[in-house]
Amino acid sequence: MDNVTPANTDIISLPIEYDKKKIESKYRLAVIASQRSRELALGSQPRIPKKAKMISTTALLETLAGEIKFVIGAEAADALEKAEKFDFRKLIEDKKKAITDISELEKDLKTYLHDKESSEKGSAERALDELFNENDENFES
Repeated sequence: MDNVTPANTDIISLPIEYDKKKIESKYRLAVIASQRSRELALGSQPRIPKKAKMISTTALLETLAGEIKFVIGAEAADALEKAEKFDFRKLIEDKKKAITDISELEKDLKTYLHDKESSEKGSAERALDELFNENDENFES
C-alpha cells in the first residue's frame, strides 16, 4: 500500500472522530449511516457536497457533519408508535391518484397545444394562399 493518499483512502479505514454528546457509540453511528445509505441508494440527494464515490461513505460523512436528524430513547419510542398508527397504504394510494390526475392534465394540455398549433398553421396557410392568389392575379393582369 505505497499509493495511499487522502484522495483514494476510504474514510471507513481512517480513525473516525465524532461528537460523543450527540452520538453515544460507534454502533449508533453505524446504524444511522446505514439507514442514510439506504435512502441515498433509493435516490435521495446528498446533503453535503459529494466527496466520496461510495454512498456509504457519503452517508457516514453526512452523519458526522450533523446533517442527519435522528431521535433516541423515549422520543424514538413515541416516533415509532406514531409510525405504526400511520396508514402508509393510504398515502401511497393518494400519491398514485395524484399522478393519475397529473397525467389527465397532461393529456388535456397536449390536446390544447395540438389544437392551437393546428389553428396557427391554418392561419399561416391562409396568409400564404392569399399572398400567392394576389401574385397570381397580378401576373394575369
